[in-house]
Amino acid sequence: MADHQVDLLVIGAGASGASVAYEATRRGLSVALLEAGDIGGGTSCRSTKLLHGGVRYLELAFKTLDLAQLRLVREALLERSHWLTQAPFLAQRLELALPTQQLWGQAYYRLGLGMYDALAGQRSIGHSRLLSQQQMRQALPLLKACQGGVAYSDGQFDDARLNLLLALTAEQRGATLRTRCRVVELETGGTGQLKAAISESATGQRERWCASAFVNATGIRADEIRQMAEADAPPRMLTSRGAHIVLEQNLCPEGLGLLVPSTADGRVLFMLPFHGRTLVGTTDEACSKENATSPSPEEEAYLLNYVRDWFPQLQDPKVSSRWAGGRPLLKPADQGLDSSRVVREHEVETLACGLVSVMGGKWTTCRPMAEDTLTAVERQLDRALPPPEPMPLKGAAGSLEATLEGLQHQKHQLEALLPDTALKAEQVAHLQSTYGLEAVALIEPAEPSRREPLSPVIPVCGAELDHSIKREHARSSSDVLARRCRLAMVDLREAERLRPQVEELLDQAGVAAGSTSPINHQLNP
Repeated sequence: MADHQVDLLVIGAGASGASVAYEATRRGLSVALLEAGDIGGGTSCRSTKLLHGGVRYLELAFKTLDLAQLRLVREALLERSHWLTQAPFLAQRLELALPTQQLWGQAYYRLGLGMYDALAGQRSIGHSRLLSQQQMRQALPLLKACQGGVAYSDGQFDDARLNLLLALTAEQRGATLRTRCRVVELETGGTGQLKAAISESATGQRERWCASAFVNATGIRADEIRQMAEADAPPRMLTSRGAHIVLEQNLCPEGLGLLVPSTADGRVLFMLPFHGRTLVGTTDEACSKENATSPSPEEEAYLLNYVRDWFPQLQDPKVSSRWAGGRPLLKPADQGLDSSRVVREHEVETLACGLVSVMGGKWTTCRPMAEDTLTAVERQLDRALPPPEPMPLKGAAGSLEATLEGLQHQKHQLEALLPDTALKAEQVAHLQSTYGLEAVALIEPAEPSRREPLSPVIPVCGAELDHSIKREHARSSSDVLARRCRLAMVDLREAERLRPQVEELLDQAGVAAGSTSPINHQLNP
């Protein structure tokens, strides 16, 4: 069994774990990042694809006078701006409309969203505005009649890609990254402090990872690692399933998303532009960890009923993809296992054995979660970490301006390199929104035949499939088609058409793919 020595071992390569590895690498630590499945293959690739402060949380904060909710909104709004600046090719501003039926409703939402804007302060990405009945009809032509609405801004992003780039950037700067590598044992020394973790690969190979600090960032499975470290550690995690569907029809042709402000059971629903189609979500159902990624027929029917209610002219909505993710809800340490009033804040816990667990939170706030985690790591190391070094994400430059200028220059290069097809403009946009400034380096060495677009839904090409396997740790068809190029998230049938080609490439590369045939609604990690 091979032995390794690092400063920090991070278990779990979802949004939280990849962020911790990235921030730790920036501070000069030697890091190993171990993931039992694919990078971001769990909850982190199954979000609503929004970087947002949480309009619903703001409303709850004022209705219940809950300062914790208000702090969560404020923190998330600041982080929303951060990601729009750091990864402009992955994250963009998106306007959403709240429809109203009465003038008082328009005034109510305008006031609330004005507070939302104010909380963002200087990091605001756009001010809310009133929408007339005509403007609503023009932007959302199939929407049922309403008196008008209020538009506000949030961010939309590629969650799986951002997760991947955080992990790959850390790896590029020296971190060790393992996928399909499950932690099966934690070792303690004579003082009861953690000293090593034993991992097991998909082929049964075991490795020992000795470290000075250990971070548990396994999301909804955090309790499993906590109780591996201390058998009597009380459970802290609750799981709530959020289901989504993608409609073939584009209900948002002008790029304005829709926020359904209330439902019969008090939920909030989004209907968003998504690769020329419509993303609808989400639900909120308590569930077991084992059922977290399986949307139920009842959840799909629930979402479709609201689509038909708000878009009555849509005769036959067709679902092209569906997925669900388990929200890692954190129960307060002194309360029972009841999710009814759980605040989606995060907590960093350190057990007596030294295991640091980051729990709860959401995508938008993964960076402050990582920073809080490293504060706990400092205590385990018994030393202060140096200030973080600049470390742009793969595909980005050192500043927003440099990234945008580079993308504009690269666009012309890609236009010269790509074949003249009907999808050329879409292919340029796809490559830049996926790989940022590294798109040319991927395409230029490829044979002309590997540059041809393979699908009209998302114009992925053969060179990208090769790259995902050779350079991005893809080990299954779901890795490639759901998380590296997003096709399965948009159109499962189209992804299934390309699956044999992907699995042939995996075989040629000598990769032992997991059992992911066919690509199903669970989008296996």
